Amino acid sequence: MNNGIFQQAKRAYTGGDYQSALQLFTQCLQDSESSLSPGETGLLYHQIGNCLMKVHNYDEAIQAYTQASSDAAYRGSGAVTCNLGNCYAALHDFEDAVRSFKKAIADPQYGTSYKAYNGMGKAYLKLGRSAEAGSAFRNAALDDANPNPSPALLNLGICFMALNRPADAVASYESALQFNMSPTTRNKLFANLGQAYTATGQMQKAVDAFEKALADKSYFLNDAASVDYQRAVGSVAQGTAVMKPVETSQPPLPVAPEADMSGLDVPGDGAPVYHETDMATAAQNPYYYADSYGVQDNYSSGEDRFFNATDEELEQWSRGVAKQDRKRRNVGLKILVVIFILLLALLAGGVFMYTQGYGYPTQETVAKELFADKSAASSTIFSSDVSSDKIASMLEPVVEDSSARVDGVDRSMNSSTVYATAMTSSGGQIQYKITMNRSGLGWKISNVEVYFASQN
Repeated sequence: MNNGIFQQAKRAYTGGDYQSALQLFTQCLQDSESSLSPGETGLLYHQIGNCLMKVHNYDEAIQAYTQASSDAAYRGSGAVTCNLGNCYAALHDFEDAVRSFKKAIADPQYGTSYKAYNGMGKAYLKLGRSAEAGSAFRNAALDDANPNPSPALLNLGICFMALNRPADAVASYESALQFNMSPTTRNKLFANLGQAYTATGQMQKAVDAFEKALADKSYFLNDAASVDYQRAVGSVAQGTAVMKPVETSQPPLPVAPEADMSGLDVPGDGAPVYHETDMATAAQNPYYYADSYGVQDNYSSGEDRFFNATDEELEQWSRGVAKQDRKRRNVGLKILVVIFILLLALLAGGVFMYTQGYGYPTQETVAKELFADKSAASSTIFSSDVSSDKIASMLEPVVEDSSARVDGVDRSMNSSTVYATAMTSSGGQIQYKITMNRSGLGWKISNVEVYFASQN
């Protein structure tokens, strides 16, 4: 490998000039004067894939990473498949993203599994599978190689809120506070913690957490968090700083329509995984299940209990997620509302078409019936107020032509004029002017006359 070109490419990449780096890495790969040692093909395709990711060309990045993975001598396949998962996630192919992250984690030579666990957790959240997401974020937080577990812990708290386990969300958020993070991330964490405290009835702690989130005046609560904040303030003002949940055989009512999902914006490796627009979508459509799913608490006591949960327990908690989520979202009612709206739209469209002179059968259809069979037409397509003698008089100049042509239609709501041309048996053409009146939804003929365009 031409080491000089390779070093130039690395410097360009480090300096943020990804297009130049891409060209140089490609030049290094295609340099016929310098042979490539085992593993260098995979290394170069890996770097090419990284450049393509930086310029958001995810489809070509997938091709580059696939080429890198095919080099059996390259020892960085774990990082390659992790980045491959990030590409799939950026393209909203979250199922393939999960498969790639799992493959990266299974590579014993991959030393930063927490990155793949974080990516997998986010992909699972996008798929609405909160239990699996929680398991992935927990593994990311527990990875000894993870220099900053706080994003994973923050997202783990979101998963616990989605599973209606606010006490475990509190433990996760409080653990995340032990680590260094940016002021923006810390504000988001305090807002989420405030909602978790509210859901567990710890109103004074909730107020304190919300006020810490708002202290530097750079963060604004979403609607759900604002509702929880006001509820907590009201409870403290009334002297009920701690509220025990009301015991009932029915699932508790949701505290708020949605949780603060801003923690999803926090990348585990310092670089965004999804498109910027995708983050806005995540904020608008959070995967938050506010219902209780009737699953008993199998945790041990204490604030470390979320670390003790097994994957089997998470799976057990998630069994009722899909069914209960459909109930919470009132899918049946929403379907009826959508159908009603569609019917209204169709009705409105029908009324508009009616006023514009459209109907069934159309004017064109009625005109063609006239020329197809005069004897049958006299009893079916003429207006009831036209006498039989007048019908016979109007039909006299009409020639039968099953392929008669409609030249044009002047439409209005209640009357229309059709211009048509029929072919005689001798090959001549006769033009007709047909006047029609509205009859229900369709049209009936009130007058037929030979039409001479040159005289009109």
